Parts: sequence; structure tokens; C-alpha cells
Amino acid sequence: MASKTNPAAPVLSTRALNRATLARQLLLRRTAMPAKGAVEHLVGLQAQNPKPPYYQLAARLDGFDPEELSGLMASREVVRIVTLRSTIHTHTADDTLTLRPLVQAARDRELTTFRKQLAGVDLDRLARLSRELVEERPRTLKELRDELLKEWPDADPQALSVAARCKLPLVQVTPRGLWGRSGQVALTTVEKWLGRPSKPVPAPDGTVLRYLAAFGPASVKDMQTWCGLTRLRDAFERLRPQLLVFQDDNGIELFDLPDAPCPDEDTPAPPRFLPEYDNLLLSHADRTRVVPAEYRGRTWNNNQGYSTLLVDGFLAGIWRLDETKETAVVTVEPFGTLTRAQRAEVTEEAERLLGVMIPAATDHDVRFGVISA
Repeated sequence: MASKTNPAAPVLSTRALNRATLARQLLLRRTAMPAKGAVEHLVGLQAQNPKPPYYQLAARLDGFDPEELSGLMASREVVRIVTLRSTIHTHTADDTLTLRPLVQAARDRELTTFRKQLAGVDLDRLARLSRELVEERPRTLKELRDELLKEWPDADPQALSVAARCKLPLVQVTPRGLWGRSGQVALTTVEKWLGRPSKPVPAPDGTVLRYLAAFGPASVKDMQTWCGLTRLRDAFERLRPQLLVFQDDNGIELFDLPDAPCPDEDTPAPPRFLPEYDNLLLSHADRTRVVPAEYRGRTWNNNQGYSTLLVDGFLAGIWRLDETKETAVVTVEPFGTLTRAQRAEVTEEAERLLGVMIPAATDHDVRFGVISA
């Protein structure tokens, strides 16, 4: 449970938490920060699909060009790898070499759920064989499974590939993830791809500070939700003397950096179009700082995530982009009634999005309608 041990700490309202988090997330006003700096500041971009990282930066950076992030990926300055919450993230190369070892304990814990499917499999041997295979040349998951099945024909095929992913820091090689390109998921080790070794498992303290800089103020449980690790209380306690301490409306203890931005709760928050799986909506145990209680669960349909719309800083709808060679259409489904001024601002932001991300389309259009089934 989150700590409620500091009743004397100042209380931050939900709107105050919202504005502070939006400021850290570069969503109150766009910044001219380079794409690589933004990826580093945000401690990675959620990236189950190739396009969302580009849309995450389009919502945050002034003058963003998708080719900038694509170029970083092509030059191996950023990579796609399973890290936080066992999901694919786009990280800088330096962060990949430290964050992946940090969350290895969570990958080991994940692997225990496949114990029955991996009965009789020597996991250390599997790791060695998998490394040899993917470092010989990048392999698709099917190719890797097929080779591992030769050694363990009675094992569950999916469990074998999960084991390889958990035991090794496997990156998705390009052209997967490049802007305007496509490609199968092919894997090699981060050491092979970057030409340098991973770092030893670091203490979590430095990552706690970076998490607060990008997502704070936050509780211990918030950070554990973000990264998938447990037992981070000790790290927060070591850092307590240099942190500010607050509480939310429920009395949950929140930590923050003394010099982090905390705008007034009435600071205007322009509309923002976020892609599916944006970390803003996934990185706190209590998501009410962004997701109103009445809209909880509205951004998902089975296992499919919708792209999300923020109005006045809070989740207010979903959206979809339909693109052909001739047209690009953004359809917006608000969850509630927008004022005339809000509707105009949402339309303007959607038109901006189309101009940045789909400049070659001959016709842009913004529509309001129903897109969820």
C-alpha cells in the first residue's frame, strides 16, 4: 500500500498534480528541445507499435520533424527494447545500457510465470544459445523459436521466446521503427547492436530522481507502477533528505524534487493529441491526475488502446487517424460536451498534428464523431 505516514505534509489537489505532471511531460507548452534530449528527459517512450513515439514527441516538441527521431534510430543513438513494465520502449543508447539491467529483476519475476511451460529447460544454456544465434545475425522471433525448439522440442514455443527475451537484452533492429519504413521484428543483443557492454545493475536512486523529474510529484507505488519493480521504498527513504514531501487528497505521501516545476493549478493547458500507450496515462498507480474517474477504462477496447485527447489537461476523448495517398483525416470522439472555444482549439491542434505528421497529404480534414465500438 502507498504510505500515509506524513499527515503534516502539504496537500496537492488533483489539478495541482495534473499541472505539475504536464509541465514535467512537456505538455503545458511545447519546447524546442532536441528529440534525443526529450527521449532522455522522459526516460523513454512507450513503443509497442512503431509510430507512437513519433506522435508522443509531436505533442511535446516545437518544430519536431519525424525524420529527426528516425535518424537517431538509424544511427543507433536510440533503440527499441523491452524495459519498463515488460513493454517495448524507445530509449537512448546510454539509458538502454543502464535501465535494462535495472529492471532485470522484473524480467526474472516474469519468467517464473512460465515455469511449467519451461520444465526441463536449462535457462542459462538457453540464454547462451540465444545470444549466439541473435549475435550471429538478427533473428525474427519465429527463427529464434525454431532454433530453440531443436534443443527443447517438448517445451512451449512461446515460452522459449519469452525466456530469451527475459534473459537477454534484445533490441529490435532497424528498419523496424524507422519513419515511413516497415520491417519485421528482428532481434539482436543490445551489446552487439551498440558495440559496447551493458552496465552493472545500478542502484535505483538515480532513476528515482529522473522519474520524479518526468512524472512527479509521485508516490513510491507510482514509480513501482511505472517501472514494474517492487521494494523501492528504501531508495526513496535514502533520498528523503533531499526531496520535498507532499500528500494528495487521499493522504498518500508524494515525493518531489525541490527545483521541479509546479505551475499554479489554474495554468492553462492546451489540447493535446497523444498516441495509444503514452506513458502519461500509464505511469502512476493513481491515474486520476490525468484520467477522470468517470472515464476510466474508456481508452481501451479489449487489448487495443485508443489514441487519447487531453482537454484542460485531462483525458477528454479518443481519436483516430485515417490516411490514404490523397487524404488524411483525424476523427475525434469527445467523451463529454466541448464548449465552442474548446472545439475550436481541438480542431486547431488536430490540424497542426496533420501538418507536422502528414505534410504530403493533399487533403487534411478534422471530424467529430464516434470511433469506439
